[in-house]
Amino acid sequence: MDAKVLNSALEWVERQTHLCTKQARMLSNGDQGCLLQAFSLMVKPLHILELGAFTGYSTICLSRGLQEGGSIDTIEVYDELEDIIRGGFRRAGLIDVAGREDIAHLHIGDAKKIIPTLDKIYDIVYIDANKREYKEYYDLVFDKIRPGGYILADNVLWSGKVLLDNPPKDAQTQSIIAFNKMVAADPRVENTILPIRDGINVIYKL
Repeated sequence: MDAKVLNSALEWVERQTHLCTKQARMLSNGDQGCLLQAFSLMVKPLHILELGAFTGYSTICLSRGLQEGGSIDTIEVYDELEDIIRGGFRRAGLIDVAGREDIAHLHIGDAKKIIPTLDKIYDIVYIDANKREYKEYYDLVFDKIRPGGYILADNVLWSGKVLLDNPPKDAQTQSIIAFNKMVAADPRVENTILPIRDGINVIYKL
């Protein structure tokens, strides 16, 4: 992927997100965007799955290291974001390029229903969707990841709430705590949590 083209697309997506949405803080920009690009470049994935596209910024970052002929499937539940997502993908050269199959494939709907319909084996799965359902997502994607592949789960520090001696009892905080404990106890993986932005759980499938 051409870095200049991708950076131009990322700037457009960031601008549109601030102009057209009320949740611009959800962008995976800055250090996190750089991390996703670097991780993709290191792994050189053939196939990536993303749960939670938002406006497509992280999708474009993850596409940076795709192999020739590779693809990224991304799932977003909110259809009102589709125009921004596809606009960014076009500017990044991920869709609608004459003479070439699309690299990015956007699926609008509930990830729990869409994941079972996907028939690829993935090198990277990036989870950044409903925090209450991280454990379900993990179970659904696990057999779709190759041995030696990775799950990246975002927001696992949850503004530091998960580290408190007496963390809040709300469903999102408790779900993330349960998810982190489940991953740490899973003998099928190795993992570490990177304290970048809101925390990324890097999970390696043995």
